[in-house]
Amino acid sequence: MINLYPAQIESISLHNVGNKNKNEPIFLSSEPFALNDETTGLLKEYFFRPFREKEENYFRFTNEVDIAFNEVNKVVTAIFDDPSSAHENSKKLATYLYEQSNHPHIKSGEVYVGYFTNVLLDNVKVDAVGIFKSELKQDFLQFQEKGNNLDILVQQGININKLDKGCIVFNVQKEEGYKILSVDSNRYDAKYWLENFLGLDALTDENFYTKNYLKFCQNFAKDVVLPAEDKQQEVLFMNRAVNHFAKNDAFEESNFLNEVIENPELIPEFKHYKVEKGPKYSIEDVSNFDIANKAVSDARKKIKNVINLDTNIQIKLDFINPESAEKFVEKGWDEERQMYYYLVYFNKEQKS
Repeated sequence: MINLYPAQIESISLHNVGNKNKNEPIFLSSEPFALNDETTGLLKEYFFRPFREKEENYFRFTNEVDIAFNEVNKVVTAIFDDPSSAHENSKKLATYLYEQSNHPHIKSGEVYVGYFTNVLLDNVKVDAVGIFKSELKQDFLQFQEKGNNLDILVQQGININKLDKGCIVFNVQKEEGYKILSVDSNRYDAKYWLENFLGLDALTDENFYTKNYLKFCQNFAKDVVLPAEDKQQEVLFMNRAVNHFAKNDAFEESNFLNEVIENPELIPEFKHYKVEKGPKYSIEDVSNFDIANKAVSDARKKIKNVINLDTNIQIKLDFINPESAEKFVEKGWDEERQMYYYLVYFNKEQKS
C-alpha cells in the first residue's frame, strides 16, 4: 500500500523526445529543472494523482536473458546508488526512450525524470525514481488587455489533471527487479511503454494473486453459478468469497471451496473451470498464498450486488454477512401470475 502525500521531490529533469521514425529530434536539458514551491506542488499533483486513483498493480523489471540487461533497470539502479547522478542518468533514460520511439503512432512529448524521498510503501519510508511522459496537448485561452479591449490568445499546453504515461520505481526488492507501479492513459501504444521501453512484467505477489483469484471467482459466478442457479445465488457466492478472503490472512483452496460453495455439485465444476480459465488469471497452479487486504477491499467495491429484474425493479443485496441475504430475501414462484417473486423482510424503511 502506498502513500504519496509525504513524498518530496529532490530533483526533476526535463527533456523532450520526438518520434525517431519521423526524424523528429530529441532535446536534452543541460541542467535539472529549478523547482520552487508552486511548481513542486503542481508537479506532485500531476505525477502522483493517477497512482492514488488507480488500483495498485505492481510490476518488476525483467529481461528474457537476465535482468542485468534491462536498460532502464540498470540506469535506475545507478540513480539509487548515487542520487547526485540523477540528471546525467535522466539523459540516458530519455535517449533510450527515443530509441524505442520508432513507430509512426508514437507521439512526441516531454519526459520527466524525478528522484523522490519519503515515499511510504507498506508504512515504510523508501526512495523512488519516477519516469513520466506528457504527449497530448490541449488548447487553452489566455487573456490580455490591448488598449481599451480584452484580447484572446489561443495557446497549447498539457492538462495537469491527466498524466499520459508514468512509472514509479520503489527502491525495494532490487534483486527481483524492484517494485514498480505504471500508468498509461493512451492505450494505443501500450507495448511501446511497458514492454519496449520499461521491460516490465507483472509482480506475482500476494496482491497479484488475491486480486486475480477474486476476478476468477467473479467470472465463475457469472459463467457457472448464475446459469446453474440464479442471480441471487451468484451474488451470495461472491459475498461469501470476498468475506472468506477478508477474514483470513492466508488462502487455502480446499478450505475456501468447503466454506464458500454451498452446493457440493459445483465444486467439481469450479475445479474444471479453473483448469480451463485459470491460465488467463495466472492462478492455474496456485492454491495457497498470503492474502492482501487492500486487494480484497478494492474487489469488494467493484462487485455489483444488484439483481436486475425485467419489471424495471432492482434489488441491491448490500450485506457484509451473506447469511443475512438468505434470511431476509426469499425467492418463489407464483402459480396464478406465472411469475417469479422475491419476498423481502424488514423492520422499518431507512431514511435516505
